Amino acid sequence: MNTRREFIKNAGIASLGFGLMPSVAKSNFLATGFVSQRPPLADRRFTSSAIEEKIVEVTKKIKNPELAWLFENCFPNTLDTTITTTIKDGKPDTYVITGDIDAMWLRDSSAQVWPYLPFMKKDKKLQDMIAGVVNRHAFYVQIDPYANAFFNDDKREGYKDKTTMKPWVHERKWELDSLCYVIRLAHGYWKHSNDTSCFDGNWLNAMIIIVATFKSEQRKDFKSAYNFKRTTSRPFDTAAGTGSGAPINPIGLICSVFRPSDDGTVFPFLIPSNYFAVLSLRQLAEIVSTVNGDKAFATECLTLATEVEKALKEYAIVEHKKAGKILAYEIDGYGGQYLIDDSNIPSLVSMPYLGSIGANDPLYKNTRKFLLTEGNHPYYSKGKAGEGTTGPHAGKDMIWPMGIIIRAMTSDNTDEIKQCIAMLKATHAGAGFMHEAFYKDDATKFSRKWFAWANSLFGEFIIKISEEKPALLG
Repeated sequence: MNTRREFIKNAGIASLGFGLMPSVAKSNFLATGFVSQRPPLADRRFTSSAIEEKIVEVTKKIKNPELAWLFENCFPNTLDTTITTTIKDGKPDTYVITGDIDAMWLRDSSAQVWPYLPFMKKDKKLQDMIAGVVNRHAFYVQIDPYANAFFNDDKREGYKDKTTMKPWVHERKWELDSLCYVIRLAHGYWKHSNDTSCFDGNWLNAMIIIVATFKSEQRKDFKSAYNFKRTTSRPFDTAAGTGSGAPINPIGLICSVFRPSDDGTVFPFLIPSNYFAVLSLRQLAEIVSTVNGDKAFATECLTLATEVEKALKEYAIVEHKKAGKILAYEIDGYGGQYLIDDSNIPSLVSMPYLGSIGANDPLYKNTRKFLLTEGNHPYYSKGKAGEGTTGPHAGKDMIWPMGIIIRAMTSDNTDEIKQCIAMLKATHAGAGFMHEAFYKDDATKFSRKWFAWANSLFGEFIIKISEEKPALLG
């Protein structure tokens, strides 16, 4: 059963397939009258005093009972349901499932714990848990930098794909953003905690592998060490061409055979992921120079970042007949361009959220206007239930709450943010959680009941609004 693509007809909490979400605290009624959808305290996988304090603080600011209920359910969902902690070789070690699939995506796990970084100074246990994610990432990267998702042990068998599968690996889709997320979390952890215990020789070796993979996937000799084929009726579930993606002209950008959605790219130079890589390489250079004292490796990171950035400026900008200068979503270096956006992060709309472009950059603003206007590209949909970015992964008429959240988080327009909040509140289908996607005309038709990344992101969004525009929480 593929829960990523199954439409769920009924509201509720228990997941379908790949494990079960812990039973909810049906007896725990909130003062608002809504029933808490969090697991009972004894069933929660991880608890943090700092996070619980923040939940109380923020919900007091939210005047709308349903919105407060959604925040209370969503913000701690990663902690409540997806965390397994242990100690390995004397260091914290953390396994984070994505939700209804018992596997750890490099991208998802990084994004799931990201909103908790500011609270580590108040909770050493929380800090150790996130340090464990940084450590686990380094371990996985050294197994296979091309893999996007891993198991918690080496005994389980992953997908039966035509590629080089190794123990621990759940899926081996090469996604440039996965390794960027590894760096992003490490850098964020360091900046919020000032702790450098994660950044030992083992971690540094993983970072060296990451940069070597980035350089290899520039494919300056037209070759790649990566090859992937899957027997499937869904063309975007396998790699294009002979298994390394569509042909490219080596212009300095880094190939990504799959997108953050785990869908295959049309053209391998995925522009938002390359912007993300530029930022990540500079963050990595800062860590290894300051913490590890490796000036030569830091210079290598910065040189590569500059090369990719130069190629982006030269090749990623498209002169659209109606929209003017905008960023393409994907290119091939030969002139091929794909002018869409996708709901997963990094997307073009999400780039200011990640810090890879400024929200007021004229090129970004023009691109955003093009992407968020109905009729400009096939993956923006509007219906009775809502409107927003879709994508081939769940279907062109399936709107992603994640896309709505990120639209609001990258906007300074009060009316736009209010509209996004209203849509999120109206489309959870009574479940009290964010889903992967919902049908544009009927929000009760949705995919993935238990998708922790979307829940964490929603919580992060509400905290941002509570600090910057608290009046909107009415």
